[in-house]
Amino acid sequence: MLHYFKITLVEHKCYKVYIRNNLTGRSNIFRNMKKKYALLGLILFLTVQSSVSARSTTTEEPASLVISTQESAVSAQNEVGGENEKDEGPVLPKIYQMRVDTNISNRYAKTLITSKVKNLSPKSQEATFSIVTPDKAFISGFVMEIDGKKYEAYVKEKEEAKKTYDEAVSSGFGAAHVAVSARDSNRFTVSVNVEPQSKATFYLTYEELLLRTSNKYELVLNIQPGQPVKDLDVVVNIAESRPLKFVKVPSLRSGNEISKNDSKIDPEADIKTVNETAAVVTFKPDIAKQKLLASGLGGEEKNGLSGQFVVEYDVVRDPQGGEVLVDGGYFVHFFAPEELTPIKKQIIFVLDTSGSMSGTRISQLKDAMKSILGELHPEDTLSIVEFSSEIKVWNIETERVTYKEGESPFWGGYNKPPVEKLDILPESVVASPENIKKATEVVNKLDAFGGTDILTALKVGLKVVGTNKNPQQNHPIIVFLTDGEPTVGEVSTEKIISTITELNSGQVPIFSLSFGDGADRAFLQKLSLKNEGFARHIYEAADANLQLENFYKQISSPLLTNVTFKYVDNNNVYNISKQKFPIFFAGSELYTTGIYDGSDFLPPGVEAWGINGPIILKPKVYQATGNLERLWAYMTVRQLLQQREVDKDKEPATQAVLKLALKYSFVTDVTSLVVVKPNETSAVNTEDAAKDTSRYPYSMNLPKSGVALKAGSPNSYPVSSLYSGFSGMPMYQFAAPQSIHASGFGGYRTTPLYPRAPPQYASTPSPTLQIDSGVGIRTEEENFDITDISPTTTLAESSSLPWLKDVLNENGTITINEATYPLGQNETLGLGDTCTNSVNTTNGQCTLLHECKVIQSYLTDFATYKQHFCEIKGFAGVCCPLPQP
Repeated sequence: MLHYFKITLVEHKCYKVYIRNNLTGRSNIFRNMKKKYALLGLILFLTVQSSVSARSTTTEEPASLVISTQESAVSAQNEVGGENEKDEGPVLPKIYQMRVDTNISNRYAKTLITSKVKNLSPKSQEATFSIVTPDKAFISGFVMEIDGKKYEAYVKEKEEAKKTYDEAVSSGFGAAHVAVSARDSNRFTVSVNVEPQSKATFYLTYEELLLRTSNKYELVLNIQPGQPVKDLDVVVNIAESRPLKFVKVPSLRSGNEISKNDSKIDPEADIKTVNETAAVVTFKPDIAKQKLLASGLGGEEKNGLSGQFVVEYDVVRDPQGGEVLVDGGYFVHFFAPEELTPIKKQIIFVLDTSGSMSGTRISQLKDAMKSILGELHPEDTLSIVEFSSEIKVWNIETERVTYKEGESPFWGGYNKPPVEKLDILPESVVASPENIKKATEVVNKLDAFGGTDILTALKVGLKVVGTNKNPQQNHPIIVFLTDGEPTVGEVSTEKIISTITELNSGQVPIFSLSFGDGADRAFLQKLSLKNEGFARHIYEAADANLQLENFYKQISSPLLTNVTFKYVDNNNVYNISKQKFPIFFAGSELYTTGIYDGSDFLPPGVEAWGINGPIILKPKVYQATGNLERLWAYMTVRQLLQQREVDKDKEPATQAVLKLALKYSFVTDVTSLVVVKPNETSAVNTEDAAKDTSRYPYSMNLPKSGVALKAGSPNSYPVSSLYSGFSGMPMYQFAAPQSIHASGFGGYRTTPLYPRAPPQYASTPSPTLQIDSGVGIRTEEENFDITDISPTTTLAESSSLPWLKDVLNENGTITINEATYPLGQNETLGLGDTCTNSVNTTNGQCTLLHECKVIQSYLTDFATYKQHFCEIKGFAGVCCPLPQP
């Protein structure tokens, strides 16, 4: 017998893993089962590819996608619970509700995706939940609700997980794997059996920092339910600490190519301004609207809406030193000065013209370069270096190559004709209209041929930087584009990185562009991080030239160089994230965060070099909207993961990430998500799914539907397993906790798993945060050391509640009346429902225990606490007395 479920996490493709019982040898997993067996337990491994793994990279447009899959399904009635007139086999699952709730506070977005489905078939069916999350997002919560019971995830160390997986496999428990990625994102998919006419609900929470590009923050939610959904609802709550400059909802996007606004695909979302710092965006299309939008996006009406829902906004900011938000001993500094004159730049384009760039790629490169050349400022200077087996530097003024290294592979050293010696390295030329015209002619002459000598190309690029007579006036920047791996000269990417980093003593930013699937993204990411830049991936599609143009726009106007955040010593500031940034571009934003002691925060001075020389800018200090602790944790973890990528000794950064990720329930490259299924099983460990055992994938052409049902088996005798993975991916695992409320590790769990509460704009808690810390990492200068990950004291350590540590479960929960609840020590929920069991039997309002200081002195023991206990959104609360008039 077997229990079948699918987990998918693949780059651009979707694979299915079938779990088969090796005890019976039966491989027909679709056999109808007439008997039901007790579910003994299962472990699912879900692996999400990290943003800097060998197969992915950072990109400028994060996306979140709500989809699922269906197979061999036929249409059911429109209403959930309707009966089919004929038994035609598997029935199309009916998604009767899909909700996307996003709360944005302090530029930090926390998204909850809820999908509710009913099995309309008279047979047991497989329900599949599939989500694509932004590549910079941390999944922080997952819950399955089946037959009225919730099974909640918690985070454990990946190495610890390995033991559990081995034990589970040797014991015969089923294990499966997930793998997938879409453009700029990762896919999370999990499947589970649902009984006939029964319902299943899936909740997934992820968190991300919204990066500012082109003078705006952008939240992208890619929604593809695969069928019209009767109750499709998207709500975005924005509650910022600073006044909102604007809030916009542009036309829907296809999700795969850059598109412009089109009235045919206008979502007509409702935007309500609550006050100067808060707004609510609502998108609730009925079935007719969903079909209309599907048609406008080029899809079929029967498949429902399929596109990206986008919210854009910006805040009013200090035009000089930015603003520092403070709360509870934590601070975050957002720096985006506007009233500055762009500095001049020397830009060196190092372009791959090897044989693999022939055809469409070289044509798209030429089109993009022509547009980019037209965007250069007249005071800028530029150079063009093309490379294949030979490296050529063009003299733009004469439209000829005057410097060359390497040899053409055409002759191979045999009967090679004499060639002109080319050893005159041309200087960068001013971007005057005449020179731009000549540079355009140079671009037209580029031809794809030969191998790929990356090391020599970058060495020559740095030589060209040396022709800059005054780097303080024209700041050098290298834009490096390639579609492949090194094949000529030095082919070791590690040696290339170390050599170029050593030669780049002037710390010239190198921005790397990987073009198409053949490029080594991990290599380019590390190369740029070690050399003060960042990497972007250019997808090989019809809009590749637009992707290149959009990338250039981000770096077209440098405003400051050598930006340093200076903190006053008597602030006693510590655990500060990245403080030095090589360059700041117009329309973007720099961030730094940390912990401070004392009630008064002295703002740092920001030292930088502008167009007229050194400057010092002073920020303003504001009280944050909501709690900043998780924001600090997110930004710190994100920086540590970057540091871990470039460090030779990865252990210190790994341990620092692990310490924070376990405390704040972040799923990262070094932690795993563990969920329990319906057994009395106690603690379950997980394993690193880093082995590529995907030799039996079932390739699927996926119609995208929010949740799919597939004929399956309700029984679950122990079965053998098959799992696969990709190196460097974070992993998720499922087993069965003692209770749905057992979240563990710091008490954090997903808050909005219950009916949507009205937003609290004045005190909206800051969601968990993610950050791309800007450009470049110099770990030898800025090693991050976590000596104390939090200035706060947990409830169990509090002297006012000494009994609490004796009643805590191992995972940090407490059990009351045979139910288990997390304490929510990292949550900020505010006041809940009215209650009548407060002190002296007075009325009160239910709050989290740590949010009601006034009652803690009354709670002398566990028995007394239980008298005043109340539940607030699944957490253990207390009936907090109302203030006396």
